[in-house]
Amino acid sequence: MSDPFQQALHATLPMLQKIQQGIKPAPKGSTAALKKLREAALAGPPAPATGKWTIASLRKAVLACEKCPHLVRTRTQVVFGVGNPDAELMFVGEAPGADEDEQGEPFVGKAGQLLTKIIQAMGFERSDIFIANVLKCRPDTPAGESGNRKPKPAEMATCLPWLGEQISLVRPKVIVALGATATEGLLGDTSPMRDLRGRWLEFRGTPVMVTYHPAYLLRNQSLSEKRKVWEDMLLALEKLGKKITPKQRAFFTKPAA
Repeated sequence: MSDPFQQALHATLPMLQKIQQGIKPAPKGSTAALKKLREAALAGPPAPATGKWTIASLRKAVLACEKCPHLVRTRTQVVFGVGNPDAELMFVGEAPGADEDEQGEPFVGKAGQLLTKIIQAMGFERSDIFIANVLKCRPDTPAGESGNRKPKPAEMATCLPWLGEQISLVRPKVIVALGATATEGLLGDTSPMRDLRGRWLEFRGTPVMVTYHPAYLLRNQSLSEKRKVWEDMLLALEKLGKKITPKQRAFFTKPAA
């Protein structure tokens, strides 16, 4: 077992399994266990036989990944990511839902349709940017339940090397993390959204803007909540050095009386 990530996973898995089973309070040392796993994950996946990853070789490896047997059993397919491999802007979500699991592409359901509108309002097309999730497989749903389950910290930490390598290959100028769960998986930060959004964080030196997940806006359609997300997008555009029109700056504001 020469892979440092696999060594860390083997060492911390028993503790993480207890956390996943919902033991309360969490076993002593659980935070340290997750930190150890995350640190190993950030080292990235082992280099391929060719010595260097490409988007194509990484995609092939991710599609064949079986590091989470419980997700392998229930997934329809792995959702690698989609978009411009040279994108200057990258969106990161938490995990595939049912629509994404079926189609093999992130953000294709109702939340994805709203994300596309946000991207277009920013002056881009979906094909201009890159979209990926922290977790590449749809989380399994407990028997008797429906809907989409939130990814567990151990699942996201296990999948983080793949996302980290995607980011290294795409080399975006700005990353937008969509929602608290994606932010936790990407940055390891569990702070409330009100404390995260609207300010710059970073992942391996790349600026990260945290904003609400599009699904949140589908549940909370007030003008003020839409404006919060749009203000975060304006900050992203400014960081990219894009020209912002007066019309764009006025989106989701109340018309003058």
